[in-house]
Amino acid sequence: MRRLTRYAAVLALLALPACGAGPARGAGQSAPVLMFVGDSFTVGSGPVPRWETYAAHTGRLMGWQPIIARAGGTGFCNAGRAGRTFERSYELELSWRPAPDLLVISGGHNDRRWSPDEVRGAAAALLTKVRAHWPGTETVMVGPIWMEDPPRKAYGVRDALAQAAAAQKVPFLDPLHMTWPPEAVLPDGIHPTRAGHERLAAWLAGELKARRQDQGLYQGP
Repeated sequence: MRRLTRYAAVLALLALPACGAGPARGAGQSAPVLMFVGDSFTVGSGPVPRWETYAAHTGRLMGWQPIIARAGGTGFCNAGRAGRTFERSYELELSWRPAPDLLVISGGHNDRRWSPDEVRGAAAALLTKVRAHWPGTETVMVGPIWMEDPPRKAYGVRDALAQAAAAQKVPFLDPLHMTWPPEAVLPDGIHPTRAGHERLAAWLAGELKARRQDQGLYQGP
């Protein structure tokens, strides 16, 4: 039977109030801002519109405002049909905005034809740029997402991204250890259904909340 790692614990965590990067916000103050850089998993595919992707759901579950830079087929190295990498997506859609409370860089699925060294170098360059521009912003990297059995090259991409994140002391979350029920996967065998996006968001929001609790940033009781 397929399972989702720590899924029960995630559901319990999601019952907790949302948390902020700084002092607790009072009534009338805006919600914390959660920015994403991502690929087709954050765009939405087939019957799943962009406002029902895991990135949008993660913002809802945390009670945060999501702002998402996304383009299908893109990656740290792969420019896809959009003709831009994650670094360019960050520059065009996010870098000119005020610094967010949290930035999630999520992807790598489209980088498997590139060498691990190239992926690691591109990820390191993006992290360096982000941290120089927004030195006070917490950043988290999420590795490639595979809804069915990942190919061997996916693990090479995952390891390269984990190394780039570790070198800059950026937390790294690995979705490749997760398994998914059939109803979570679209017929293309690649992208999540609405239910799949919801499950992915539950996992990610739970991981983010757990990390912030461990760091003493959680503002709840």
